[in-house]
Amino acid sequence: MNLSLKKRIAISFILANIVVLVMTSTVFYFLDSLNQDIEGITLQSNRISTLNDEIRISVVLLLKYQRRILTDKRERAETVEKINNLCEVFSTQLHRLASHFGEDSDVNKIVNRMLGQIDSIKAVSSKAIYENVNRRDADGFSRMASIGDIAEKILEFFTDLQDILNKLSQAGDKNIKQIINETKRLMMVILIIGFCAGILLNLVIPAKIALPFKKIRDAIRELQDCNFDVSIYYNQNDEIGEIAREMNKMIHSFKIFDELRSDRIMVENRKFDTLANLVKKPVLLANSEGKLIYMNNKLYSLLQVQSVEVIGKDMSDTIIPNSIISTFELAIKRRAKIENVEIIIPVKKLDKSEDAELDSQAIVLDEDAQSKYVKSDGQVEKETEKEKTVQEVIFSGYANVIPIRGKDSSLDYYLMVLSVEAFS
Repeated sequence: MNLSLKKRIAISFILANIVVLVMTSTVFYFLDSLNQDIEGITLQSNRISTLNDEIRISVVLLLKYQRRILTDKRERAETVEKINNLCEVFSTQLHRLASHFGEDSDVNKIVNRMLGQIDSIKAVSSKAIYENVNRRDADGFSRMASIGDIAEKILEFFTDLQDILNKLSQAGDKNIKQIINETKRLMMVILIIGFCAGILLNLVIPAKIALPFKKIRDAIRELQDCNFDVSIYYNQNDEIGEIAREMNKMIHSFKIFDELRSDRIMVENRKFDTLANLVKKPVLLANSEGKLIYMNNKLYSLLQVQSVEVIGKDMSDTIIPNSIISTFELAIKRRAKIENVEIIIPVKKLDKSEDAELDSQAIVLDEDAQSKYVKSDGQVEKETEKEKTVQEVIFSGYANVIPIRGKDSSLDYYLMVLSVEAFS
């Protein structure tokens, strides 16, 4: 399926937003679940704590009324009535507490025992009221004492109940910590998964979008290196595909232009070579870096060199005479015309074998010259020495350097024409 660049970016943006929304929703879901769990545990713990406080108050009041029965005989009937009412409230509180725990829990077992003792107090108190608790007989006192014993047992059961509730409270705190840690772990897993998914999307989607641009960039780099045998292969019918097709057309035009330019340069070089050889004077052409670009046949024969030895090389690395090199350097430095500079081209240095042969010939010639030009006083003429010096120089004359300036100094060329006579 061919999608435009705009649609690809839009799809990438939508996918990134979906990932962010999923991660955010997941985090909020876990936070909400954690809040609900903690709120439920806290609410139940508060209810149990409130009931526990009410039960504690009821136990304290029961012990208070039980002691009052034994110490205050005048208000015994009223106290028994209060104990009976308190037992009703106490039973309700215990039933409410038991409703928060399972039937087989230790709390329910203790609660059932306490309810049994409360029923015993109710029975004893009802009987004492019925038989007139104020009468002074052994049976009445024993019933009052039995109420105290039952209250003591209720207190013992309440103490056991407190121990169980404390353990359950500690277990609830551990449960809250466990829920928090589990939620943290799940959130961390979700965040890691989301982070990996985000990285995957960042690696895949931008790479798909950037791949055609990379191809275009590589093609442009090849064009910068004047390599026109390159094309961009991209078959998508989108904005980038249109750019790639236009780039291929442009590269094809560049290639045709380069071929025409090369042919044109070749023709112009041939014309320049023909004109330079028509001139019966040595001609050199160098660029702004001091590298030789062209020499005509007259100069080749004069220096006795091949084109591969000098063309494209720095003049200091060739056998070009120092007088020519210094003249070119001066012209390049000034970027101006140089006129009538004296140029001397010495004889090309030969190897050792040729030097030895020429030395032997020179000795013979010197002997003949000396015998020819000896005067009556036996001295050698100075003209012989001058003749030898002249024989070591193959060209002595003058040079004009004409700068051919370009748009930039690096594009300048310098044409040198040598002549035996000074230019006018």
